[in-house]
Amino acid sequence: LTTGTTVSYSSPEKMEKEFTDQREVSYYHPLTRKIFLKLPPPDLNDTLPDLERLYREIRKKEEIKTLDISLDCLRSLPNLLRQSNWEITVTLWEHNGTTEIIHVEPGNTSINNYGIALDVGTTTVVAELVNLGTGEVLGVSATHNKQIHYGEDVITRIIFACTKDGLPPLNNAIIENIKQLIKQLVDENGITKEQITGIVAAGNPTMIHLLLRLNPCSIRLEPYIPASNTYTPVRASDLGIDILPQAVIICTHGVSSYVGGDITAGILSSGINNSSQISVLLDLGTNGEIALGNNDWLVCCSASAGPAFEGGGLKCGMRATTGAIQKVIIEDDGVKLSIIGGTKARGICGSGLIDLIAELFLNNIIDPTGKFQKDSVNPHVRHREEESEFVLVSAQESDTGKDIVFTETDIANVIKSKAAVLSAAKVLIESVGMSFQDLDRMFVAGGFGNYLNIERAITIGLLPDFPPEKIQFIGNSSLSGARIELLSRHALEEASLIAKKMTYFELSVNPQFMDEFIAAMFLPHTNLDLYPSVQRKSSENEKASENVKKDGATIKKAKSDTALKSLNTSTAQNIKQESADNPSQELENEIEELKAKLADSKAALPMHDASPQQWIAIEELEDKISEKKKELKNLKK
Repeated sequence: LTTGTTVSYSSPEKMEKEFTDQREVSYYHPLTRKIFLKLPPPDLNDTLPDLERLYREIRKKEEIKTLDISLDCLRSLPNLLRQSNWEITVTLWEHNGTTEIIHVEPGNTSINNYGIALDVGTTTVVAELVNLGTGEVLGVSATHNKQIHYGEDVITRIIFACTKDGLPPLNNAIIENIKQLIKQLVDENGITKEQITGIVAAGNPTMIHLLLRLNPCSIRLEPYIPASNTYTPVRASDLGIDILPQAVIICTHGVSSYVGGDITAGILSSGINNSSQISVLLDLGTNGEIALGNNDWLVCCSASAGPAFEGGGLKCGMRATTGAIQKVIIEDDGVKLSIIGGTKARGICGSGLIDLIAELFLNNIIDPTGKFQKDSVNPHVRHREEESEFVLVSAQESDTGKDIVFTETDIANVIKSKAAVLSAAKVLIESVGMSFQDLDRMFVAGGFGNYLNIERAITIGLLPDFPPEKIQFIGNSSLSGARIELLSRHALEEASLIAKKMTYFELSVNPQFMDEFIAAMFLPHTNLDLYPSVQRKSSENEKASENVKKDGATIKKAKSDTALKSLNTSTAQNIKQESADNPSQELENEIEELKAKLADSKAALPMHDASPQQWIAIEELEDKISEKKKELKNLKK
C-alpha cells in the first residue's frame, strides 16, 4: 500500500444513545469546568496585578490551593479584562494537585462547556458529545477507522508504521477520523468546536500509540514492549484537533502491549473492580480482550478476533447503525428481520450475524463446520460456483439495490472470531485455577448496537454454556468508561489504579491456547458436553428433521416450491435459474451417489456424537460434490 492511494470511506453516522449510561458517575467532577467571574476593577486602594486579581476571585468561589495559568492566557489577560468590563469566564483543569486556567473568554459562557468521550477502535471509531455541566450525552457518532487503508489489524499497521515515513499517515488518518466525528456532533447540536474543552480517549495500545504518534515498533516484537502504558495529557493543538486549542486530551492508561485503555475503561464501566464477586469481561472487538477478577485482583489477556463482530470482513457486514439487520429469526422457510431505524436493510451487524448463524445451525441449514447442507431445500440458500450463501434480503427490497447475503466465507470468519474469544477466556480462567462455572457474573461488551441475544451467542459457542441470567450485555464499555472518566476526576484516578492492578497473560507463548482454539472451531464446539443446552436443542431439531425426511423428495419439492413463492418474484427466479443444471447422465449419477453417501454419513453421526475427524470426512464429501458440479458446469459451456 502507498500513502497516495485513494480510498473511499463511509461518512460518520449518528448512532443510538442507548447503552451510554452503564454506570452512574460517582463524585461528579468533570475534566474541565467553567466559572463566571465579575472582578472588581483596580484602583489606588486595590492595586493587585491582573493575574493575582483573577486568582483572588477564583478562590472566593472555590477552595483552591495552587493555581496556574498558561503563557498564552496570561498574554491575552490584560486586554481581555478591560474589554469585557471585568466580566469573564475561566476554564479550569485540575491535575497533579494544581488547578490550571486553560482559557479565559469575555462574558458569561459558563453553560457552554462540552467534552468528547472517544473509543479509538481498530475497526470503528466512536465519539460521544457530553455536556460537562450536566453530564448529559448529546449525541453519538461512529465511523470506520481510516487506518484500515494501511492494514486491517494492529500488526499490519505496526509494520507499516515502522517503514520509512509510515507513522505520519497512520497518525493523520485517525486525527482525520476524530475531526470528522466532532464536526458532525457539533453541527447536529448547534454548538461551536471552541466550546469543546476536553477529550478522554480509550483504545488498545497500538491505536493510542498511533494517535499520539508514538513509535509502536517494539509492540509486535518479543518481548512485546510498548513505548508506554501511561500517557501524559496533551493539548488539542499538539495533535492538530480543531477544537479549543488549549483543550485537554487524556488517554486512558493501558496494561501491556495488547491490552490497553479500552479494557481499563471497560472494567471501570462494568464495576468489576468494586465488587467482591468474581466476574469476567469479554470485549468482542477486533482484538478480543478478556479481563477477569474482582476488587482484590485482576488478570487479562488478548486474542485477535478480527473485525467480524463489528461487521468488518463480511460481504454485507456493517456497523450497528441505521439500516443494519440486528435480529434474525428463521421460521419454516421464512425469515423475520429486525432492522435498526425501521428502514430498508443495508447490511447486517454483529448481533444480527450471531442470530443468523445460530438460526442456520439450529434449523440444520448449516452443519457444525459452518458449511451449508448440500441437500437443504430452504429457498433462501443459493448454491453458487464459488460458494453457497443465504439470501436475507433481495436486491429489490434492500436499500443498496443489491442482494444482502451471508456466505460460507462470512460464516468461517465469524467462527474464527468466536473461537478466538472463547478459547482466550477459557485459557485465562483456567490459568488461575478456575472454570466458567466458578464465575459469579459475565459482562459482554462490543459495538453490537442495542441488542445481543445471549442464548444465540451461547448456541454458536461464542459464550460458554453459562446461566443467561448471570450474563449482562453492556454495549460499548470502552466508550462508556471514557465518558465516566470525562465526568469524574475520581474515576480518572480510579482508572489509573485499575491499569496498575491488572496482571497480563501472554497467550502467544501458551501452547494450550492453540489447542483450545482448534477445538472451538466448530458450532458450538467439538466437545458438546460443554454445551448441554445446545445439545438438547440440536436433538430436538434432529428429530423434527427426521420426521420431514420420512416423506422423501415429494415433501421437499413441495416445500421448496411453496417457499419460493414467499420470496419476492425476482429473487425466486434468480435462485431457480442458478439451481437449474442439465449435466450429462454419468456425472449426474456420480453426484447422486455422493449425495446418498453424504446423507448416510450424516444420518449415522448424531450431531452431539461427531468427532472433528468425522465432520472433516463429511466436509470432504461435500467438496467432492462441489467439484463434480463444477465439471457439469464446464460441460454445459
